[in-house]
Amino acid sequence: MPRSVRVHPDHRQMVALALERNGFLTQGDLAAHLEIALSTVSNFFRGINVSVAKFEEISAALGLEARELIQAQTASQPARTDAGMPMTFYAYDEGWVGRQEVIAELGPQVRGSCRLLMITGIAGVGKTALAERLSLELAGFGAPLRDPFDAQDQTLDFGSFAARLLEKLGQVVTPCDRTAIPQLMARLVQALQHQPRLLLIDSLEELLQGNEQDGWSEFKDEVFLQFFQRVLTAEEFQSRIILTSQELPTQLLSLGTRYQNFWTTHLLTGLSASEQLALFEKTGLDVRPDAAGRSYLVRMGQAYEGHPLALRVIAGEIGSRPFFGDVVAYWNRYGHEIEAVEVVIAAAAAGQAVGAEDKWRLDRFTRTLRRNVRQRLEQTFQRLRQDAKFAYILLCEASVYRCAVPEDWWLSHLDYWDCDQETGGLALDALRDRFLVEEAIESGQYTLRQHNLIRSVSLDHLQRLDEIW
Repeated sequence: MPRSVRVHPDHRQMVALALERNGFLTQGDLAAHLEIALSTVSNFFRGINVSVAKFEEISAALGLEARELIQAQTASQPARTDAGMPMTFYAYDEGWVGRQEVIAELGPQVRGSCRLLMITGIAGVGKTALAERLSLELAGFGAPLRDPFDAQDQTLDFGSFAARLLEKLGQVVTPCDRTAIPQLMARLVQALQHQPRLLLIDSLEELLQGNEQDGWSEFKDEVFLQFFQRVLTAEEFQSRIILTSQELPTQLLSLGTRYQNFWTTHLLTGLSASEQLALFEKTGLDVRPDAAGRSYLVRMGQAYEGHPLALRVIAGEIGSRPFFGDVVAYWNRYGHEIEAVEVVIAAAAAGQAVGAEDKWRLDRFTRTLRRNVRQRLEQTFQRLRQDAKFAYILLCEASVYRCAVPEDWWLSHLDYWDCDQETGGLALDALRDRFLVEEAIESGQYTLRQHNLIRSVSLDHLQRLDEIW
């Protein structure tokens, strides 16, 4: 073997799973256990060369064979998982941290009577990763069946959806079968009823359309609602379905509330303060109490309200050229963007609630943030503008508020747009259904606010609002 080696890309997912399987919550825990540098452990997980001796030591601690890890995976040696079966993850990886309380709450529910779990939240908050992580807790259902609706080549009608799943379940679906929708639904429900499988459905919002008159999101293809109704009303149903969505389909919510033993929803929010530091540590950054950059990492986590995607992008930038892990240097370059947010939050706490001229760029102050964070959020805004005009206007107009304010403050902005009271209420409902507004009780009063990342985007859209309408 050469003097230094690295984990082959084919095996990076496997080593990430092995970390948690062997009882190490973070890479720092593993480094402390082996009494080696955290940077060495981080390089191992990132596929960067480390010395042969350290490579073998880390591999042994993870219960993995070092020689296998440096070679490309062959078809006869599929990646191992906790259940000993092939599994591909798209979002859950070595950067995963926290969510232990959520897993402890949802895992037993899905193993029990809950047939349909919907994980909701804003873009980039980690819904898909949580669904994939939960699949490890549900290994008894086998490798999950996937059907992501955000794939560019994915057809979104129920017939195509059912045909894809039936084929994955080993059934033959002819061209004639694809046009017989009732029969396709019956076959799919029957297959899932009697054969315990886990079905992960990503980006359910792609199946929905806005309704400006009624203020809710409903299925473009009504057959999906009929399918979920069959799932919830069946006398027996051995499979489990986990949905992720940026929007709450009110038709499905109304249906689910009638079958609460078989249905649950979970709104996923940002990482806690301790989880934020764990994320930075897991990417190889120094978060020790006396580390020079720790306070800056804490401030970045607070500004982003623990948004996992944004914080992972920032952690990746800090760990890469030209910063190479130097948190202080990164702060010296971009810290003013965070300070701008801190100044506004302090001003809001002092009573200055309005800031139409605030220049927040949390979503776009680097190229990587623009590519990975802004782009995801922009899709949400464009869909809102297309499906619910007054909801989009309300979100942009209310971005002038720096903090939580009474509901009527928000709605007053629609007067300029000749929007009546009923339509304004429906517009606000549309924002609630899409988790673009956060509700809170302040001094005994019901108030509304925007997540810092959402406000960063809506402030930018506000500047162009008159050009659009």
